[in-house]
Amino acid sequence: MIVARNLTKEFPQPDGGVKRAVADVCFSIEAGEIYGLLGPNGAGKTTTLRMLSGMMAPTAGDALLNGHNIVDDAQAVKNQIGFLTANTGLYARLTPRETLVFFCEMYGIERGRAEARAEELINWLEMRDFADLRCGALSTGQKQRTSIARSLVADPPILIMDEPTLGLDVLTNRIILDFIRRERTLGKTVLLSTHYLDEAEAMCTRMGLLHNGKMIAEGSLSHLQELSGRTKLTDVFLTLVQAPPTLLAAQD
Repeated sequence: MIVARNLTKEFPQPDGGVKRAVADVCFSIEAGEIYGLLGPNGAGKTTTLRMLSGMMAPTAGDALLNGHNIVDDAQAVKNQIGFLTANTGLYARLTPRETLVFFCEMYGIERGRAEARAEELINWLEMRDFADLRCGALSTGQKQRTSIARSLVADPPILIMDEPTLGLDVLTNRIILDFIRRERTLGKTVLLSTHYLDEAEAMCTRMGLLHNGKMIAEGSLSHLQELSGRTKLTDVFLTLVQAPPTLLAAQD
């Protein structure tokens, strides 16, 4: 599970001031949940995910991932997660199969098991048609499936996914979303950041809405609909962004 407690991140500015990208963000995610972290560009989503993954230290606050503190035990946190970002890189001269075996062995998985795990991921993510082509020759969707498989080689209990379907075709989008649903049925904790609100509406058990670095509302879709008086998630978000903070506090 994930428990974020007053996560805050500030960045120094050239004029000597600071920019607060994330401010006192709190939420929790249980095993077997898909939690959507939603918001426009600049809302603080990626910064929050990077703090949770141990890639970036918070200015204040902390978080626990399966009991491991991101401030005091960052390496243990990294061992608990599969982290996918839009910038996940691949070695152009390796094939997807070679990439997966290589990263398995980096996790200390012996060769035979590494090859078996690579084959499992290739089958689950429908990568057979391109598993033995060089990564540099793959399409955007094929690279994204390979990147997701790479993040999962050690079968982590927590998945943190930043825009996993960004710019993908309909077929690849379906494959990836079905795979995420499958991971949830296996009891994984899934934190999903996406701009596609219809995708979040269909996938997520609960959602947190970020705006200007602050969590303006969170809960199930039905709770957010009740809070905003709207039905579609797009309208829910736009209504809550524009609502006075005092109104949101009174209704929460």
